[in-house]
Amino acid sequence: MELPLFPGYLFCRFDAMNRLPILTTPGMVQIVGFGKTPVPVPDAEIAAIQAATIGNLAREPWPYLEVGQKVKVECGPMRGVEGILLNIKGSHRLVLSVTLLQRSVAVEVDSNWVVSASEQKLGRTITAA
Repeated sequence: MELPLFPGYLFCRFDAMNRLPILTTPGMVQIVGFGKTPVPVPDAEIAAIQAATIGNLAREPWPYLEVGQKVKVECGPMRGVEGILLNIKGSHRLVLSVTLLQRSVAVEVDSNWVVSASEQKLGRTITAA
């Protein structure tokens, strides 16, 4: 059974000065932002979620995390994506977050695909386990 990754949210691009068509859409409650100011979700976060939905990888909604090991995927369909690596029941999951919504998605990955993001930035390639 397939469930929405971010229940109750619709991602779209629009001109913030012309948001009336968005606000009058049936079922629309509000635009995410600070106060009455819309705030865009960073392009890198949207690209990471899109990469997770394109492949045939197992994925599921996940609680938002602020701490944990940040890793970067070096191969496979998620190459170039950064997220937090977890080990759940012997399977490795990459947690991708949309900071503004404080929501996350966990995608199953092969641990051999990832390196520590901090080590990778130093030019080292250390496989995270």
